[in-house]
Amino acid sequence: MAITLTEAAARHVTRYLARRGKGVGVRLGIKTTGCSGLAYKLEYVDEQDPADVVFEEHGVKVMIDPKSLAYIDGTELDFVREGLNEGFRFSNPNERDRCGCGESFRV
Repeated sequence: MAITLTEAAARHVTRYLARRGKGVGVRLGIKTTGCSGLAYKLEYVDEQDPADVVFEEHGVKVMIDPKSLAYIDGTELDFVREGLNEGFRFSNPNERDRCGCGESFRV
């Protein structure tokens, strides 16, 4: 089981945590929503939860709640800039389908 970050994602998280002046990493999980059923949720974390499964890549900790791990195991988190838009991109080998608007997915 593993969650990975690209160097671009790790740089973005590190810069953002430095600007915030606090934080230990990011928490990646899923929530039920959208046309396909599931959506990613990503938040900056100030304190690790004892139940979290923790992965570290390029010096950045990624915390996953155990219930979400089955849906996102193997996911690579990237940070991309395309024109004027920028944001995180999730490459999840468990995805079977994605809704047309790109907001939710199905496993």
